[in-house]
Amino acid sequence: MSNNSRKILVTSALPYANGAIHLGHMLEYIQTDIWVRFQKQRGNTCTYVCADDTHGTPIMLKATQLGITEQQLIDQSSEEHQRDFKAFMINFDNYYSTHSDENRDFAADIYCKLRDAGHIAKKTITQAYDPEKQMFLPDRFVKGDCPKCDAKDQYGDNCESCGATYSPIELKNAYSAISGAKPIEKESEHYFFKLGDFEDFLRNWVDNHVQVQMRNKLNEWFEAGLQNWDISRDAPYWGFEIPDAPGKYFYVWLDAPVGYMASFKNWCDKNDTDFDEYWNKDSTTELYHFIGKDIAYFHSLFWPAMLEGAGLRKPSGVFCHGFVTVDGKKMSKSRGTFIMAETYLNHLRPEYLRYYFAAKLGSGLDDIDLNLEDFRLRVNADLVNKVINIASRCAGFIHKKFDGMLSPTLSEPALFQAAIDKSEIIANHYENREYAKAMREIMAIADSANQYIDAAEPWVLAKQEGSEQAVQDCCTMGINLFNIICSYLSPVLPQVSQDALDFLNLENYAWDNIKTPLLDHKINKFKPLMQRVEESKIAAILDETKKNLALQAATTPTVVKTPLQQEPIADTIEFSDFAKVDLRIVKIINAEHVKGANKLLQLTLDLDGETRNVFAGIKSAYKPEELIGKHTVMVANLATRTMKFGDSEGMVLAAGPGGEDIWILEPHQGAKPGMRVK
Repeated sequence: MSNNSRKILVTSALPYANGAIHLGHMLEYIQTDIWVRFQKQRGNTCTYVCADDTHGTPIMLKATQLGITEQQLIDQSSEEHQRDFKAFMINFDNYYSTHSDENRDFAADIYCKLRDAGHIAKKTITQAYDPEKQMFLPDRFVKGDCPKCDAKDQYGDNCESCGATYSPIELKNAYSAISGAKPIEKESEHYFFKLGDFEDFLRNWVDNHVQVQMRNKLNEWFEAGLQNWDISRDAPYWGFEIPDAPGKYFYVWLDAPVGYMASFKNWCDKNDTDFDEYWNKDSTTELYHFIGKDIAYFHSLFWPAMLEGAGLRKPSGVFCHGFVTVDGKKMSKSRGTFIMAETYLNHLRPEYLRYYFAAKLGSGLDDIDLNLEDFRLRVNADLVNKVINIASRCAGFIHKKFDGMLSPTLSEPALFQAAIDKSEIIANHYENREYAKAMREIMAIADSANQYIDAAEPWVLAKQEGSEQAVQDCCTMGINLFNIICSYLSPVLPQVSQDALDFLNLENYAWDNIKTPLLDHKINKFKPLMQRVEESKIAAILDETKKNLALQAATTPTVVKTPLQQEPIADTIEFSDFAKVDLRIVKIINAEHVKGANKLLQLTLDLDGETRNVFAGIKSAYKPEELIGKHTVMVANLATRTMKFGDSEGMVLAAGPGGEDIWILEPHQGAKPGMRVK
């Protein structure tokens, strides 16, 4: 490592501790991990820390729902998150929790410094209050009818139907999403961070530390005037109590970014590193946050203002990225494209997705589309057919004919030098997070290597007497180009690169190592480094996703409504009554819209040769063409019901909270129409 190496601290946003990691999350951690691995490969001191975000009302409520403590919930989430991150080769130096002593101390220290400097204000506000649960309700836990368009079941801060924004007390027919009780208005004294005190500082800081697109968006906040930020919540609340305010707790977004400091402090204590060198106001180290564009306000306004007010260093840069879409559309539970990391890993190796994201990632805020067919074709074309193919075409000859020894000289030094000359271009692309440009440069080298081998035809030369040296020279050239490519791809494909090092009998891929060609060097026997992505694997991921979502919908209790809206539980029935229900497997042989019906689809079902007509209220979740050919479950002995659209001869089973989130039950692949479900 050179004496002038940089000292860099890198973070990704903290995943919330009440849910599993999905492929949308993975974009950010893959983007960050590639950047960190590149910095380490260049010889820089780069430390990557993260933690679970563990505070807030949702954590408290979910733990209650599951019948466990908050600590048990966040411990369980941490174990699952770290399992998935490790499987995707996300190489954190430290992974921690915001529910830690370090975080409590830092949050309290920053708050007290802001308070003592006059940057904290108090104000009595009126909030929605659940009289049954005796707690104040966050906006998202109040639901009701939109005051502007009357759309039902809208959240307490905005309408998903018409886009209107409002306060929870403006909702019509409001109810608590926790208990179903009608909220009342209640006053409470809250603590506010005076963000406007830092407007001049923030305007200058934003101009120099965030992307241009995000800078333009943040300017809208400046033009509207920076408002005081509510940083307190009332008990009961899962979090840290404010030092001078019994019964008041830090809002989760105050202590969440402080978690970056806490995780790094935890790492410093374990690795004999000076924490203050990185966080004092005049630090010459670098600090970068990788985040999604949806939380840019917190990281680009509130967080640097808090640090400035507390006399601490500010980030060197905040790098925002876009969202992940699947096949051009938002990740959807109803379409079965809300893919969990664990589900993907059950069928495909992580480096396929790492490469695909890298091949599409730039430094801006554009969304990244995971087009599943393009994903399969690109991985197969670039990694298998181009990169791995170079080694597989050359290694066999070197192993069989030359006992694994490469030639003592390069037959095409200009071709080797051309690949080496790309080093700084590719490094600059990695540094600037222009991964797609880096991948294009690397694949161009792979194209050149394959074109060289195609022209040299070692398989033809091997059959010609006296051409042994030409075969060894050609394959040595190919192996050297393969080595360069694997070094360049090392931040993206860490396991493939390690396997390549083992094959090439090398120790590491320090960035400049490839400048020395492998000559008179013995390599090991080649083993296939990567397999093709088959269509069946993609289908299996989607199938497992749909089954998991259906199971989740069937086992997750829905939110109760107000007592006036809530239907009473029906009269108790005997088991003998329930046993009369005849559930059968059916195949959907046709599906179509019902003219004049807002919620219904007309399904034609094959019940072991018998055709049934059923009207199902699943129009909001399925397009008719998506259902044709699927198997599902129906109540086969339900009496025919005459509707204005026609007779419904049974009922298909579905589950979910409504809207797009409704899933028909799909039996296993071996199920046949007419089979009874028990």
